[in-house]
Amino acid sequence: MSLIAQFADHLHRPVPTTLRRRAALHLLDWAGCAVIGATTPVSRLLSNILLTAPQGPCAVIGRADGVGPEAAARYMGALGNIYEMDDVDKRARLHPGPVVIPAALAAAQANGADAEALLTGIVRGYEAMVRLGRALGDAHYRYWHSTASCGTIGAAVAVASILGMDRDATGHAVALAVTRTGGLWETRNDPRSHAKQVHNAMAAGDGWLAAVMAAGSLRGPGGILDGKEGLFAATAGNADPSLILSGATRDGWCLSDISLKPWPACRHAHPVIDAALALLDRLGQTRLLPGQVSSIGIQTYGDALRFCDRPVPGTVIEAKFSLQHSVAVTLLGGPPPLSAFEPAAIADPDTAALRTKVKVAVGEPYESRYAARFGARLAVTLSDGTLLVQEQDDALGDPENPLPDDRVAAKANTLMRAAGMSVNEVDRLTEECLSLADDGPVRLSWPVRIGEGVQ
Repeated sequence: MSLIAQFADHLHRPVPTTLRRRAALHLLDWAGCAVIGATTPVSRLLSNILLTAPQGPCAVIGRADGVGPEAAARYMGALGNIYEMDDVDKRARLHPGPVVIPAALAAAQANGADAEALLTGIVRGYEAMVRLGRALGDAHYRYWHSTASCGTIGAAVAVASILGMDRDATGHAVALAVTRTGGLWETRNDPRSHAKQVHNAMAAGDGWLAAVMAAGSLRGPGGILDGKEGLFAATAGNADPSLILSGATRDGWCLSDISLKPWPACRHAHPVIDAALALLDRLGQTRLLPGQVSSIGIQTYGDALRFCDRPVPGTVIEAKFSLQHSVAVTLLGGPPPLSAFEPAAIADPDTAALRTKVKVAVGEPYESRYAARFGARLAVTLSDGTLLVQEQDDALGDPENPLPDDRVAAKANTLMRAAGMSVNEVDRLTEECLSLADDGPVRLSWPVRIGEGVQ
């Protein structure tokens, strides 16, 4: 059997009920991220382009009328990552929810699928996307936005599952999806770029299309992953194809390994945020005063510096990708809300002054443990000479340091309320998401009118 055929066989295993229940929680987490994302200027630009086709069976945020499944997958696929609060697999270093879930929802609504089929498709889509990301490894992640480059495959597998496609057709859906993969990290070097959202939109929509094409008997190249001119050869010099089919997971499925993010910043900044909060807790204080701090030292892993060493952030997205800003706002204000990364917080004189006192470096054991573990060491020297050191082995929300289910729901509720939804609207959408685990209807009450987000 070809690698793709073996992969398709792996993906067709029965999905346990416990994993479908977990998938419903991830759907709620994504829903909160997508609703707040829909309040932003980039979402309106995308809606003007992606939601112009005739009406269809798929509900989307901000519209009373439904749209077609491809338009729904693309538009909703763009929304979940905007606020940087989407779920993440730390070993693959990608965000499955924002791509897999919109494609799965579009397929389920367009084809009248039930909740079991939807959640099963989500679990399988996560499995495909995460396993490919882990197999591609460091050389791929160095240049490629893995959420996009692997997301097309995750979306295709989720849709193929919902459509009831057999192993052979699923393999061809994967092959066709791989031929459309893309998304380069150069987008993070231009603060004006909207390409990160475009990457996700294209991955969700192209994955949906690849599955539909395979269902219509179109075929893809069987060696597209490991062939001499395939994805591994072209984009990942140190790829480990064995990780497509093997590699330890908590219960046999990658969904159990996925982390949920409590803070509105790049995941690489979360260990230092958690360390700062733990330090405040040790002191019995909710915040430090600006004059109390003489210097701050951060030791962490190399990718955290590569993505998030920004001592002077100038925009919201740069602040979310700044270790210096993340630790400063946390030490000065406690658990960082959405507003902690907004222009007013960036320009705050006390925050700006504290950022200048932060030094960052790669350190052990964080570098050698990465990417299996996301950790950091925070050393704060107070103005009286006292040295406070806090080690953070695992970020909050990782499987080793899990975010409780009620906090996941509270996070989604907070994001929905920040988007302008009423309490009743929030409660209804929350219940609709979670009730899918008990075979509730695949009918989510997206807000038709939403406010301006804090971004």
